[in-house]
Amino acid sequence: MTAQLAHGGRPAGGGGSALGAPSPRVQGARTVSRALADVRVLTGRSLRHILRSTDTIITTVVTPIALMLLFVYVLGGAIRTESGGSYIDYLLPGILLITVASGVSYTSYRLFLDRQGGIYERFRSMPIARSSVLWAHVLTSLVANLVSVAVVVGVALAMGFRTGASPGAWCGVVAIIALFTLTLTWIAVVAGLAAKSVDGASAFSYPLIFLPFISSAFVPTDSMPGPVAWFAEHQPVTAVVDTLRALFEGQPVGDAIWIALAWLAAVLLVAVGAAIRLARRA
Repeated sequence: MTAQLAHGGRPAGGGGSALGAPSPRVQGARTVSRALADVRVLTGRSLRHILRSTDTIITTVVTPIALMLLFVYVLGGAIRTESGGSYIDYLLPGILLITVASGVSYTSYRLFLDRQGGIYERFRSMPIARSSVLWAHVLTSLVANLVSVAVVVGVALAMGFRTGASPGAWCGVVAIIALFTLTLTWIAVVAGLAAKSVDGASAFSYPLIFLPFISSAFVPTDSMPGPVAWFAEHQPVTAVVDTLRALFEGQPVGDAIWIALAWLAAVLLVAVGAAIRLARRA
Protein backbone atom coordinates (compact mmCIF):
# COMPACT_ATOMS: atom_id res chain seq x y z
CA MET A 1 0.00 0.00 0.00
CA THR A 2 2.88 2.36 0.86
CA ALA A 3 4.53 1.76 -2.49
CA GLN A 4 1.24 2.34 -4.28
CA LEU A 5 0.67 5.73 -2.60
CA ALA A 6 4.28 6.75 -3.22
CA HIS A 7 3.72 6.31 -6.92
CA GLY A 8 0.50 8.28 -6.94
CA GLY A 9 -1.85 5.30 -6.87
CA ARG A 10 -5.20 5.11 -5.09
CA PRO A 11 -5.90 2.93 -2.08
CA ALA A 12 -8.20 0.02 -2.72
CA GLY A 13 -11.87 0.96 -2.64
CA GLY A 14 -11.13 4.71 -2.41
CA GLY A 15 -13.09 7.33 -4.25
CA GLY A 16 -10.47 9.99 -3.75
CA SER A 17 -7.49 11.23 -5.72
CA ALA A 18 -3.78 10.68 -5.07
CA LEU A 19 -2.52 10.56 -1.47
CA GLY A 20 -6.08 10.05 -0.22
CA ALA A 21 -7.26 13.54 -1.23
CA PRO A 22 -10.95 13.74 -2.16
CA SER A 23 -11.86 13.69 -5.83
CA PRO A 24 -12.94 16.92 -7.57
CA ARG A 25 -16.54 15.70 -7.47
CA VAL A 26 -16.37 15.19 -3.70
CA GLN A 27 -14.65 18.54 -3.21
CA GLY A 28 -17.35 20.24 -5.28
CA ALA A 29 -20.11 18.58 -3.26
CA ARG A 30 -18.49 19.69 -0.03
CA THR A 31 -18.12 23.25 -1.31
CA VAL A 32 -21.78 23.40 -2.29
CA SER A 33 -22.81 21.90 1.06
CA ARG A 34 -20.77 24.48 2.99
CA ALA A 35 -22.18 27.31 0.84
CA LEU A 36 -25.75 26.16 1.49
CA ALA A 37 -25.02 25.99 5.21
CA ASP A 38 -23.65 29.55 5.10
CA VAL A 39 -26.75 30.77 3.27
CA ARG A 40 -29.01 29.02 5.81
CA VAL A 41 -27.27 30.64 8.79
CA LEU A 42 -27.21 34.13 7.28
CA THR A 43 -30.83 33.84 6.10
CA GLY A 44 -31.87 32.93 9.63
CA ARG A 45 -30.07 36.04 10.88
CA SER A 46 -31.93 38.27 8.39
CA LEU A 47 -35.30 36.70 9.16
CA ARG A 48 -34.77 37.29 12.88
CA HIS A 49 -34.10 40.96 12.15
CA ILE A 50 -37.42 41.20 10.29
CA LEU A 51 -39.35 39.54 13.12
CA ARG A 52 -37.88 42.05 15.55
CA SER A 53 -38.84 44.97 13.31
CA THR A 54 -42.62 45.21 13.60
CA ASP A 55 -42.72 48.53 11.73
CA THR A 56 -41.29 46.81 8.66
CA ILE A 57 -43.98 44.13 8.73
CA ILE A 58 -46.77 46.64 9.29
CA THR A 59 -45.61 49.03 6.56
CA THR A 60 -45.19 46.28 3.99
CA VAL A 61 -48.69 44.89 4.56
CA VAL A 62 -50.67 48.00 5.48
CA THR A 63 -49.79 50.07 2.40
CA PRO A 64 -51.22 47.66 -0.22
CA ILE A 65 -54.23 46.87 1.98
CA ALA A 66 -54.96 50.59 2.31
CA LEU A 67 -54.74 50.97 -1.47
CA MET A 68 -57.07 48.01 -1.93
CA LEU A 69 -59.63 49.52 0.46
CA LEU A 70 -59.38 52.89 -1.30
CA PHE A 71 -59.86 51.52 -4.81
CA VAL A 72 -62.61 49.05 -3.94
CA TYR A 73 -64.76 51.12 -1.58
CA VAL A 74 -64.07 54.67 -2.81
CA LEU A 75 -63.21 54.47 -6.51
CA GLY A 76 -64.48 51.03 -7.47
CA GLY A 77 -68.05 52.11 -8.09
CA ALA A 78 -66.95 54.46 -10.88
CA ILE A 79 -64.73 51.93 -12.68
CA ARG A 80 -66.03 49.45 -15.22
CA THR A 81 -63.89 46.42 -15.98
CA GLU A 82 -63.76 44.43 -19.21
CA SER A 83 -65.42 41.37 -17.70
CA GLY A 84 -68.02 43.33 -15.75
CA GLY A 85 -67.32 41.26 -12.65
CA SER A 86 -66.36 42.30 -9.14
CA TYR A 87 -63.77 45.06 -9.12
CA ILE A 88 -61.73 43.43 -6.37
CA ASP A 89 -61.30 40.36 -8.59
CA TYR A 90 -59.94 42.64 -11.29
CA LEU A 91 -57.81 44.68 -8.90
CA LEU A 92 -56.04 42.06 -6.80
CA PRO A 93 -53.21 41.07 -9.18
CA GLY A 94 -51.97 44.65 -9.31
CA ILE A 95 -52.21 45.01 -5.53
CA LEU A 96 -50.09 41.88 -5.09
CA LEU A 97 -47.37 43.33 -7.33
CA ILE A 98 -47.43 46.58 -5.36
CA THR A 99 -47.07 44.51 -2.18
CA VAL A 100 -43.89 42.96 -3.53
CA ALA A 101 -42.55 46.25 -4.91
CA SER A 102 -42.95 47.96 -1.55
CA GLY A 103 -41.50 44.99 0.34
CA VAL A 104 -38.26 44.63 -1.62
CA SER A 105 -37.18 48.16 -0.67
CA TYR A 106 -36.27 46.81 2.76
CA THR A 107 -33.79 44.41 1.15
CA SER A 108 -31.88 47.35 -0.29
CA TYR A 109 -32.15 49.21 3.01
CA ARG A 110 -30.86 46.31 5.13
CA LEU A 111 -28.01 45.57 2.70
CA PHE A 112 -26.95 49.21 2.80
CA LEU A 113 -26.97 49.16 6.62
CA ASP A 114 -24.79 46.05 6.58
CA ARG A 115 -22.34 47.84 4.29
CA GLN A 116 -22.41 51.04 6.31
CA GLY A 117 -21.85 49.22 9.62
CA GLY A 118 -18.99 47.15 8.28
CA ILE A 119 -20.86 43.87 8.73
CA TYR A 120 -20.89 43.17 4.99
CA GLU A 121 -17.09 43.52 4.75
CA ARG A 122 -16.64 41.45 7.90
CA PHE A 123 -18.68 38.61 6.44
CA ARG A 124 -16.70 38.74 3.20
CA SER A 125 -13.43 38.45 5.14
CA MET A 126 -14.63 35.28 6.89
CA PRO A 127 -14.13 31.76 5.48
CA ILE A 128 -17.65 31.58 4.05
CA ALA A 129 -19.00 31.56 0.52
CA ARG A 130 -18.98 35.12 -0.79
CA SER A 131 -22.28 34.71 -2.59
CA SER A 132 -23.98 33.56 0.63
CA VAL A 133 -24.21 37.14 1.94
CA LEU A 134 -26.26 38.31 -1.04
CA TRP A 135 -28.31 35.12 -1.29
CA ALA A 136 -29.28 35.43 2.38
CA HIS A 137 -30.82 38.85 1.66
CA VAL A 138 -32.53 37.52 -1.47
CA LEU A 139 -34.09 34.50 0.25
CA THR A 140 -35.16 36.63 3.21
CA SER A 141 -36.95 38.96 0.79
CA LEU A 142 -38.61 36.02 -0.95
CA VAL A 143 -39.95 34.55 2.30
CA ALA A 144 -41.06 37.89 3.76
CA ASN A 145 -42.82 39.02 0.59
CA LEU A 146 -44.64 35.74 0.06
CA VAL A 147 -45.95 36.00 3.62
CA SER A 148 -47.07 39.59 2.93
CA VAL A 149 -48.80 38.47 -0.28
CA ALA A 150 -50.61 35.71 1.64
CA VAL A 151 -51.86 38.27 4.18
CA VAL A 152 -53.12 40.58 1.42
CA VAL A 153 -54.90 37.69 -0.30
CA GLY A 154 -56.55 36.82 3.03
CA VAL A 155 -57.82 40.38 3.42
CA ALA A 156 -59.05 40.34 -0.20
CA LEU A 157 -61.03 37.17 0.49
CA ALA A 158 -62.64 38.90 3.47
CA MET A 159 -63.55 41.82 1.17
CA GLY A 160 -65.29 39.56 -1.33
CA PHE A 161 -62.56 38.30 -3.64
CA ARG A 162 -63.55 35.04 -5.27
CA THR A 163 -61.58 32.87 -7.67
CA GLY A 164 -62.18 29.90 -9.89
CA ALA A 165 -58.50 28.95 -9.91
CA SER A 166 -57.65 25.26 -9.74
CA PRO A 167 -54.81 23.97 -7.53
CA GLY A 168 -52.56 24.00 -10.59
CA ALA A 169 -53.51 27.60 -11.34
CA TRP A 170 -52.72 28.56 -7.73
CA CYS A 171 -49.30 26.95 -8.14
CA GLY A 172 -48.85 29.08 -11.25
CA VAL A 173 -49.81 32.21 -9.31
CA VAL A 174 -47.27 31.43 -6.59
CA ALA A 175 -44.56 30.69 -9.16
CA ILE A 176 -45.13 33.93 -11.07
CA ILE A 177 -45.17 36.02 -7.88
CA ALA A 178 -42.03 34.25 -6.63
CA LEU A 179 -40.22 34.97 -9.90
CA PHE A 180 -41.43 38.58 -9.82
CA THR A 181 -40.15 38.86 -6.23
CA LEU A 182 -36.75 37.42 -7.13
CA THR A 183 -36.41 39.81 -10.05
CA LEU A 184 -37.26 42.90 -8.01
CA THR A 185 -35.12 41.69 -5.09
CA TRP A 186 -32.01 41.46 -7.24
CA ILE A 187 -32.72 45.00 -8.45
CA ALA A 188 -32.89 45.92 -4.76
CA VAL A 189 -29.52 44.22 -4.20
CA VAL A 190 -28.01 46.37 -6.96
CA ALA A 191 -29.46 49.49 -5.33
CA GLY A 192 -28.18 48.42 -1.90
CA LEU A 193 -24.65 47.85 -3.21
CA ALA A 194 -24.55 51.07 -5.24
CA ALA A 195 -26.33 53.47 -2.86
CA LYS A 196 -24.41 56.26 -1.13
CA SER A 197 -27.10 57.03 1.47
CA VAL A 198 -30.03 55.42 3.25
CA ASP A 199 -32.49 57.48 1.20
CA GLY A 200 -30.84 56.38 -2.02
CA ALA A 201 -31.01 52.74 -0.95
CA SER A 202 -34.79 52.78 -0.62
CA ALA A 203 -35.78 55.42 -3.20
CA PHE A 204 -35.32 52.99 -6.11
CA SER A 205 -38.58 51.24 -5.17
CA TYR A 206 -40.79 54.27 -5.86
CA PRO A 207 -40.82 53.77 -9.67
CA LEU A 208 -41.50 50.07 -9.14
CA ILE A 209 -44.49 50.85 -6.92
CA PHE A 210 -45.76 53.45 -9.40
CA LEU A 211 -45.39 51.22 -12.49
CA PRO A 212 -48.54 49.11 -11.86
CA PHE A 213 -50.63 52.31 -11.97
CA ILE A 214 -49.67 52.69 -15.66
CA SER A 215 -50.70 49.18 -16.62
CA SER A 216 -53.83 47.07 -16.84
CA ALA A 217 -53.79 46.59 -13.05
CA PHE A 218 -56.54 49.07 -12.17
CA VAL A 219 -58.32 50.00 -15.40
CA PRO A 220 -58.38 48.56 -18.94
CA THR A 221 -55.60 50.03 -21.06
CA ASP A 222 -58.01 50.99 -23.86
CA SER A 223 -59.49 53.64 -21.54
CA MET A 224 -56.15 55.52 -21.48
CA PRO A 225 -54.92 58.19 -23.92
CA GLY A 226 -53.00 56.87 -26.93
CA PRO A 227 -49.33 57.20 -25.85
CA VAL A 228 -50.12 56.15 -22.28
CA ALA A 229 -52.11 53.16 -23.51
CA TRP A 230 -49.23 52.09 -25.78
CA PHE A 231 -46.78 52.23 -22.87
CA ALA A 232 -49.18 50.41 -20.56
CA GLU A 233 -49.73 47.61 -23.07
CA HIS A 234 -46.03 47.04 -23.71
CA GLN A 235 -44.50 47.32 -20.25
CA PRO A 236 -43.75 44.15 -18.25
CA VAL A 237 -46.20 44.72 -15.38
CA THR A 238 -49.19 44.45 -17.73
CA ALA A 239 -48.12 41.01 -18.93
CA VAL A 240 -47.64 39.82 -15.33
CA VAL A 241 -51.00 41.28 -14.23
CA ASP A 242 -52.85 39.75 -17.19
CA THR A 243 -51.27 36.36 -16.45
CA LEU A 244 -52.23 36.45 -12.78
CA ARG A 245 -55.75 37.63 -13.59
CA ALA A 246 -56.28 34.80 -16.09
CA LEU A 247 -55.00 32.24 -13.56
CA PHE A 248 -57.31 33.57 -10.86
CA GLU A 249 -60.27 33.45 -13.24
CA GLY A 250 -59.43 29.93 -14.41
CA GLN A 251 -59.06 31.18 -17.98
CA PRO A 252 -56.35 30.41 -20.59
CA VAL A 253 -53.33 32.66 -20.07
CA GLY A 254 -52.55 32.92 -23.79
CA ASP A 255 -49.37 34.74 -24.84
CA ALA A 256 -49.31 36.90 -21.71
CA ILE A 257 -47.46 34.31 -19.66
CA TRP A 258 -44.65 33.97 -22.22
CA ILE A 259 -44.27 37.74 -22.46
CA ALA A 260 -44.21 37.97 -18.66
CA LEU A 261 -41.63 35.19 -18.32
CA ALA A 262 -39.43 36.71 -21.03
CA TRP A 263 -39.50 40.13 -19.34
CA LEU A 264 -38.81 38.74 -15.87
CA ALA A 265 -36.02 36.42 -17.04
CA ALA A 266 -34.29 39.20 -18.99
CA VAL A 267 -34.47 41.72 -16.14
CA LEU A 268 -33.39 39.07 -13.62
CA LEU A 269 -30.29 38.15 -15.64
CA VAL A 270 -29.28 41.80 -16.02
CA ALA A 271 -29.84 42.51 -12.31
CA VAL A 272 -27.88 39.44 -11.16
CA GLY A 273 -25.00 40.34 -13.48
CA ALA A 274 -24.93 43.92 -12.22
CA ALA A 275 -25.06 42.76 -8.59
CA ILE A 276 -22.13 40.37 -9.10
CA ARG A 277 -20.02 43.11 -10.69
CA LEU A 278 -20.80 45.55 -7.86
CA ALA A 279 -20.05 42.89 -5.23
CA ARG A 280 -16.67 42.13 -6.79
CA ARG A 281 -15.86 45.82 -7.02
CA ALA A 282 -16.76 46.25 -3.35
